[in-house]
Amino acid sequence: MSSAPGLLGAPGRSRTGRPGAAASGYARYAAGRLAGAAVSLLAVLVTGFFLFRLVPGDPVKFMTGGRPVSAEQLAAYRSEFGLDLPWWQQFTDYCGRALTGDLGSSYQFRTPVLDKIVEALPNTLLLTGTAFALYTALGVFLGTRAAWRRGGPGDRFHTGLALTLYSVPSFWLGLLLIVVFSVGAGPVPGLFPTGGMESGTSQGVGYVLDVAHHLVLPVVTLVAVEYGQTLLVTRSALLDEVDADYLTTARAKGLRDVHVRRRHAVPNAALPTVTLVFVNLGRVVAGTILVETVFSWPGLGGLFYQALSVPDLPLVQGLFLVFAAAVILMNTVADLICPFLDPRVGR
Repeated sequence: MSSAPGLLGAPGRSRTGRPGAAASGYARYAAGRLAGAAVSLLAVLVTGFFLFRLVPGDPVKFMTGGRPVSAEQLAAYRSEFGLDLPWWQQFTDYCGRALTGDLGSSYQFRTPVLDKIVEALPNTLLLTGTAFALYTALGVFLGTRAAWRRGGPGDRFHTGLALTLYSVPSFWLGLLLIVVFSVGAGPVPGLFPTGGMESGTSQGVGYVLDVAHHLVLPVVTLVAVEYGQTLLVTRSALLDEVDADYLTTARAKGLRDVHVRRRHAVPNAALPTVTLVFVNLGRVVAGTILVETVFSWPGLGGLFYQALSVPDLPLVQGLFLVFAAAVILMNTVADLICPFLDPRVGR
């Protein structure tokens, strides 16, 4: 029985089959991807500095709390946070600190940016990590079955529903769920909290159940909006394989249809889905700003929105850098893994 080309050989394997040539080819490929990641991070540093200085608002006036202050006091604030320095000097100081892991101090919280990020990160990972696991599993499961029974009622229903939900704005869907399932609409009572992460009145197992109760609506929002992309990518990749000769040979040898799908078709169609999974995994750290804001979830997304409203320049720059670095890192990991799934990648 012939196999699909995606499962043959090692990454970068040459036609002569020499291991040394394969290793050398993969090393060049990996070095190129790592260099590209470094350039992307540098571009993020530059973009993050200049982009958020275009946001309207004066952080110094925010720090005065609306109280009338003299010009000397405003100048003292600007000097304290280095806002009176020339832009090029602010930029070089920002890059130098960022490269050493120092993201500065928040204007509004008066604490190191890194401490605020570490404080809010677990909350974001809980929300987006739970949603990521659910919408990835759901998208792969439904996408596989939709492609295997293409054109059938299930395929048309799931594809249409995925396209519809994928086009729905997440904040609008979140608000709709709050109106229906938190406030209550018609015969539907208010079953879930309108926002927040906890009620603050439970401990132990009760606390876990309380957090899970608050977690339902934001997770449902993220899953409903995001699973469609995984479904469509999985379906498209598998449709390219269903009529391949090696599957016809497998069927001719008497393999059951479920084994043909699981052992042969799905593994050889996995490359686009795996790449998408790693891209979405990078977004887990970034969270979803709109969803966290709508549900008042105390994560990185909500913190970013809060900082942007000031604007708290060190905090938004630090969060932007962390968000982008997570995505770049996961994209790079996906690029390094792809040759093991399909040796043609990287040649």
